Amino acid sequence: MAEFKEPEMKVTAQEMAEARLPLRYRDYCAHLLIPLNKCRHRSMYLPWKCEEERHAYEKCEYEDFMRRSKILAKINEDKK
Repeated sequence: MAEFKEPEMKVTAQEMAEARLPLRYRDYCAHLLIPLNKCRHRSMYLPWKCEEERHAYEKCEYEDFMRRSKILAKINEDKK
């Protein structure tokens, strides 16, 4: 089976706890979610604010999903 490289965590568990991120959001994109949440709080969640931060976070989540999907497809392929 091909080895897949795990992405690097850019924030520590301590930093995520200090930012009060729920456990389900403590993933490889948390380093983008922390500033996004700060921006959202500053702008009172106005939908037209923080667009750049939101786009960067959503792109990271999509790329992480695609990475995990490829790993799963490879695992299922190897089982056959």
